[in-house]
Formats: sequence, structure tokens, C-alpha cells
Amino acid sequence: MEGYTFQNWAQTFSCQPELYFEPDNVEELKQILARAREEGKRVKVCGSRHSPSDIACTTGFMINMKNISRVISVDKERCHITVEAGVKLETLNEEILPQHDMALSLLGAISEQTVAGAISTGTHGTGYKHGIIATNILDLDLMKSSGEIVHCSEKENPDLFSAALCGLGALGIIVTVTIQCERTYWLHDLTIPSTLDDVLDNLDQYVTGSEHFRFFWYPHTDFVMMSKVNRTEKKRTEVKSSWFWDTLVGFYLLEFFYWLSTFFPPLVAVINKAHFYLFVALPRERVDISYKIFNFDCLFKQLVTDWAIPRDKTTSVLRELKRSCETENIYAHFPVEVRFTRSDDIMISPANGRDTCFINIIHFTPYGKKTSNPKYWALYEDIVHKAGGRPHWAKEHPLGPKELSELYPRWGEFCGTRKQLDPHGMFLNEYLERIFGL
Repeated sequence: MEGYTFQNWAQTFSCQPELYFEPDNVEELKQILARAREEGKRVKVCGSRHSPSDIACTTGFMINMKNISRVISVDKERCHITVEAGVKLETLNEEILPQHDMALSLLGAISEQTVAGAISTGTHGTGYKHGIIATNILDLDLMKSSGEIVHCSEKENPDLFSAALCGLGALGIIVTVTIQCERTYWLHDLTIPSTLDDVLDNLDQYVTGSEHFRFFWYPHTDFVMMSKVNRTEKKRTEVKSSWFWDTLVGFYLLEFFYWLSTFFPPLVAVINKAHFYLFVALPRERVDISYKIFNFDCLFKQLVTDWAIPRDKTTSVLRELKRSCETENIYAHFPVEVRFTRSDDIMISPANGRDTCFINIIHFTPYGKKTSNPKYWALYEDIVHKAGGRPHWAKEHPLGPKELSELYPRWGEFCGTRKQLDPHGMFLNEYLERIFGL
């Protein structure tokens, strides 16, 4: 089949594939790999292109899986669903799973990603009894560079399964996955203002006191918004919206003032305080179907980085980050989002072998203005790295093979699996060569 050039990636990620494909089925996917082998081309798969990094970039063949998104089977009794890997989480949430009275057990802040993209990069939500999203995958089919499809699960090819559940697109192409779901359920979200000292002094109590706990710290203040989310039998609450507050002030004016702060950085501290007092200072609660509580509006364009640290390092890391921002006059945008997951045994999952805290920082780019905050980024990365932090695979990070091998006990095993499955490096790119030291 013929491909066509794809311009969008060149503009967004300085990435220009030679050819771009949107196969309609697995057989067409095999044909593309056969052509790549014949022509000696590299191949990368992209999903919704949400990841703010070059992990999916290539100068060879790029494949978008959006048409390989069918439902293969549904087991209503056991709440299993098998789907092709290009289906988006939002399609599962809104269209497919409700037909079968089913829902996903966990989501992150957004659902724009494909299933394969979400599990391949270690996407996570929050909940001390919950793992990252990939821990809810029961089995998957992986297409190797040869075109052969290998089935794997905890019982069949278990080591390959452990690698592929966070495989970075380096092992092959995930074509189908089976997801452990549950019956449709509702969540009650109680948001409460607090202080950073209160949350950190009582962290274990708060983390284990709700099924899904997270909090948002506003830099340049001691203010925190806690979100306590639990299952409920209550009926959905009607949330009243105000165009003036939610749209004009909460979006347009916020973006305008952050734009002004690019010329006068001390304004950031004023913006953070004002937003807290206007939108967060009073407790709020709502009840809705699960995915609508898990997901939330991330506002306008932003740069993001997210690292995973041992949960018992949360207090020291955040206190050092707050102190350093104050003493070094670093102006940091709100919020710093803090979430928690249990440990897992996935080879290079950020939560491998330890209960984990994910700390997410952002920098808004109002009106698409290309600004950054390198001093804040460097400070944050230095603090979390010293605490044993592991970077979120879908975000940019500076680590190479030496640092990663020290952070992941099974790093060498993963690299060996990659080499065995893809001996000629069809699925490599500059990003993967850097982190694998190739």
C-alpha cells in the first residue's frame, strides 16, 4: 500500500517521517512491515500523538493505528473486553463500555490516548490500591518486526508480557489487548482546601483514607486543593456552570494574565494566589459516572513533566521543592499535581517494585507562545532524581542508559528482550537509541 507524507509532526516535534500510513486492518499492517524490511526502513507507531516527547518520532515509516480499533470480544460475566490497540480510551468510556454496563477501573486526567499508547508509556491515575493503567491488562498480541504475532499474558510468555506492558514501542506493535473492567460505577469527588503542611504532616492518613486521593499544590503559597474520590450509590449531581467565572475568568483571563507574566514573571505568584481564592478556597463535591470524575479539563497549552518517586519520599521532595523555589526566586505555574499508585512487577514501569508518588509540574504556554521555565525544570529534576525518581516515559527527560539501569532492576532484562524481538532495530529511533545507549 502507498503511504503519504505527514506534516503535523514536523511542526510539533521537529519530526518528519518519510511515509505515513493509516492501515485499516492487521493484514495491511503486516504489508507495511514487509515493505519496511525490504527497503531497510525504520517504523514507529503513533496513537493520538499526545505525548510531549519524541518517543514516537521517526524519519522512516510512521503508522497511525486509529483504524485498527475494533472490538474483538466481550465477556460480560467476567467483565473482560478484547479490543484492537488503536481504540481510544475516550471511545471506550463514552461509546463501547456503556453498551455492556462496564467501565475501566482507573484513568488518568485525560482519555485522548489510544489503549496501546497509554499502556506502553506507563500512563497512570491515582489510588493507593491501584497500579498504573497497564496493570489492568490481562493479555495482549504483539507483532514482531518479522510480522509474526506473539500472544502473551501472565501464564503465556510471562516475561515478554511484563516487558510489553510498558514497552515504549521498542518491542513491536501491540495489535490487541484484553482489559479487565468492572460494572459501571459512580464516584463521589470531594475537593477540600488545605495547606501543604497539613497534607504532608498527615500524608499516609490522607492517601489511604480515599480510594483515589490526589492533591494540587499552588506554588508561591502554602495552599493545597485535596481531591478525595470514592465509590458511591448517590445520584449524579447537577453541576452549575457560569460562563463568567468558568470561561471568562477561569480560562480567558487566566490565559491573558499568564501571557502578561511572560514579560513580568513576579506576576505568577499573584496569579496562583488569586486562582486559589477565586476557585478553590471553598469545599466542593459532585457525583458522576467514573470517567467524568477521573478526567478533568487541563485548560490551555502547557509543557508538562512527571516523575515517579518512592511514596515515602513525597514529604521531603515537596518541602525541598517549595523551599528552593522561594530561595531561588523561581516563578512556577500552578498546579503541582501529586498522585499515588501501588507497586507492580512490570519490567520498566515507573512503579516497579515500590509504592509510588507521581509529581507532575507544568508550564503554561499562553496563546501558544513558545516559553519555557528551564531553571524550574532543572531544579525539579535534580530534586526528584536524587530521591530515586523515574521519569514518565511519555514526557521528555534527560536520563541515559547508565542512570536508567540504576533506577530499574530489570533494565538489562528489558534491553535483552528488545534485542531478541527486534534484532535489526526496526522499531528504534533517536529517543530509544539515546536511552538504550545504542
